[in-house]
Amino acid sequence: MKFRSNLARIAAPLLLCPLAATADVSPAADKTAQYAVDHYEAAMTDTLAELVQFKTVASKDLPLEKNPEFTGFKQALHDKADELGLEFQDHGYVVIVALGDSKEKMGIVTHGDVQPANPAKWKKSPFELDRDSEPGKLIARGSEDDKSPIATALYAMKAIKDRGVPMKRRIELIVYLAEESDWGPLKAFLKDYEMPAYNITIDADYPVVTAEKGWSEVRATFAEAPVANQAAPYLSDFHGGYFRSQVPDEAHATLVNPTPELVKAIRARAATHPKVTYDFSEADGKLEITAHGVATHSSEPQNGINAIAYLADALSVHQWPANAAGATVRYINDLVGTGILAEQYGDIAYSDDFMGPMTAALTMVKAGDKGLTTHLNLRRPTGKSAIRLDKQIRTAIGDWQKKSGIELADVGVDLGDPYRVENAQHVEPLLDVFRHFTGIKDAGPVAIGGSTNAKLLPNAVSFGPSMPDKAYTGHSEHEFITADQLRLNLKMYTAAMIEIGNL
Repeated sequence: MKFRSNLARIAAPLLLCPLAATADVSPAADKTAQYAVDHYEAAMTDTLAELVQFKTVASKDLPLEKNPEFTGFKQALHDKADELGLEFQDHGYVVIVALGDSKEKMGIVTHGDVQPANPAKWKKSPFELDRDSEPGKLIARGSEDDKSPIATALYAMKAIKDRGVPMKRRIELIVYLAEESDWGPLKAFLKDYEMPAYNITIDADYPVVTAEKGWSEVRATFAEAPVANQAAPYLSDFHGGYFRSQVPDEAHATLVNPTPELVKAIRARAATHPKVTYDFSEADGKLEITAHGVATHSSEPQNGINAIAYLADALSVHQWPANAAGATVRYINDLVGTGILAEQYGDIAYSDDFMGPMTAALTMVKAGDKGLTTHLNLRRPTGKSAIRLDKQIRTAIGDWQKKSGIELADVGVDLGDPYRVENAQHVEPLLDVFRHFTGIKDAGPVAIGGSTNAKLLPNAVSFGPSMPDKAYTGHSEHEFITADQLRLNLKMYTAAMIEIGNL
């Protein structure tokens, strides 16, 4: 799964580590970057349009090797590599497009799978590059995460090849095909493949990412239980969200036996949230409520409006019977709330000076075999051990059960480890590239809220494709990259390959 964030831009801004401006990039890097834009900007955009047509969403029922979307995507990459005069290797879940034959290598790491998309929420199909609806924007699932980086890297390599730039290192564009769903195949691949000494993931932010929070999750499950007083108001349904790394833009509740007073109170509470829209539909002794927020990547919850959290808050005007739906709403309101820093959840909230605060985002409430499960996505920085955090989470849940008198059917806690690179030799050259092409001369390393595949790679940092002052659109229902950003990325990726390839 993809787990990244720009929240570090709040707690760890661009000038975290102020650095004096250093020498510009080499003439070869500068000239080749401009050559790439002059000759290949249109072709790069057309290649992006080709790649986003493949619905490379993981399927439980169809393995990758039999999934025509993935096999078609791989064939498209193979054909494009042949067209550009680049080497192509197929390793199953990993494909590699390479330039050069040196024994020393540099890795450019990205992924070709994407998260699901709801077509009803897009002006055109999410799997068609929309160049027209919003001038200057290229809109599609994968346009930022991560198919535009793939297209950009291909033409950066082509420009380097065209210009005959001397390279000490072979460039390997490593495209993983299950980053959003399963890191197991990549871990297996890395056991046998000799990875480059220098690795750059192009699946995060600029200027250079040297630290990533650990993806974590708390799952609280409530079993279905009968409602004692079937004539009184109760919740028969509460659900929302689509996948575990998205702040959801929609949530639903069904209220049985609504009274006029209760409906009035819920509407009044909902009206205190002007950024959320609510649909109310009352018929046959039931009130259906749908909350509409703003979807975003769950590692940057400050850029979204969480429909689940705000619907639960609108329902907080009543003490609901503790069936699965009612207990879930009470749990959310008591321990999670509408904030993003887990400050209501016992003592679990904390922050790191560089990586920023731990964030918490409700991503799904979904019925399963054991009952109704709430998924709370945490992004944890350094500064607190997993053992201590796990204990604090379970203590908070235990205290809430005693206080509420409601028992959970199941609790699941997964705590991923934060990642941090110290003294990586290719950080400063990458910063030089960013400073040169953006004019931001005091840019320094940053931390992000999520997990890229950099965590699995030796000596890895992240470099784009998202600018530090822009909200990341991947995993949202309005994913896009601007034409200006795509052009800038082509310049910076071309220059970065030359500078790191000759480090």
